[in-house]
Amino acid sequence: MRRALELAGRGRGRTSPNPMVGCVIVGQDGQVVGEGWHPYAGGPHAEAAALAAAGEAARGATIYVTLEPCDHHGRTPPCTEALIAAGVAEVVVAHLDPDPRVSGRGVERLRQAGVRVSVGTLADEAEALNEAYLTSQRLGRPFVLYKAATTIDGKTATATGESRWITGEEARRRVHAWRDELDAIAVGVGTVLKDDPALTTRLPGGRTPLKVVFDSSLRTPPTARLFAPDDSGVPARVVVYASEDAPRERAERLIERGAEVVALPGPAGQPDVCSALADLARRQVRSLLLEGGGTLAWSFLSRRAVDRVAFFLAPKLIGGPAPGPLGGPGVSALPHAYALASLSSERVGDDLLVTGRVVYPEVS
Repeated sequence: MRRALELAGRGRGRTSPNPMVGCVIVGQDGQVVGEGWHPYAGGPHAEAAALAAAGEAARGATIYVTLEPCDHHGRTPPCTEALIAAGVAEVVVAHLDPDPRVSGRGVERLRQAGVRVSVGTLADEAEALNEAYLTSQRLGRPFVLYKAATTIDGKTATATGESRWITGEEARRRVHAWRDELDAIAVGVGTVLKDDPALTTRLPGGRTPLKVVFDSSLRTPPTARLFAPDDSGVPARVVVYASEDAPRERAERLIERGAEVVALPGPAGQPDVCSALADLARRQVRSLLLEGGGTLAWSFLSRRAVDRVAFFLAPKLIGGPAPGPLGGPGVSALPHAYALASLSSERVGDDLLVTGRVVYPEVS
């Protein structure tokens, strides 16, 4: 199963809206006779690729697969049918697929055909691999990773607004790897006006995600760098979420630049975060990298719409009235603070990366 998980990871950033899946086939003599993984959406599923590699050696074999085999027709035939037709004896599954088209049906179909099935081997590792996919299936919205870069004293810029660069080159490379992996990247209009970011993925062979801007009154300049093609000449894909009373003439100028402008209701004339996430889900966006700024990050957090945070801590001190990673009103008492679970930390160049899953307080 660990080998199957390793294979599944080869599809990272290329399988959405599908999950990453790996498969290993062990023949009756205990030797591996076939391997496969899902390389991209619309491509062969991991089970089909492994069965093709195994050929007749799949008969009577044991299949190790990181996610429950599908039992429905999509862009490819059901994997359950392929496994049954191949005459496999046993299927070991890491965990069930919450997709309502599957959700236990794949396992039941195999058992009805006389195939032995077990579920739960390395389930935690497999769920961590597909955290974005599983979150989107269970909550009906994209998985949201909030990334911030601060100094040790919690500053994201100097008092004069200088922020390039808080962190080192290795940390910035990691962020570009996330951009390549996740489906969309979001910023607020304040970040656009202050930094004029391109929001591209500057990695060899990297894929630039859908660019999302929260801009209630459509102050985003049509000349902003985020509208430019990436280094490979691929046109930018941009969605701007605005308030319902945003000036129409500003919307038309952004549309001329290739953006899609979506007007949403929301509090105090701000586009509602949850409505925006629902719209992104309809676009089959499974994952979103939230990069800034602090006001937008608080809007997401206060709507319980951040799943994981990733803070780069640079070994620097700024002090003074400099901004921090979170804006908004904040919590009024420490018991109301948002907790982080499953904490991990690692050195990334000279910086420290701390990640954790957000735990929201119980609603009384």
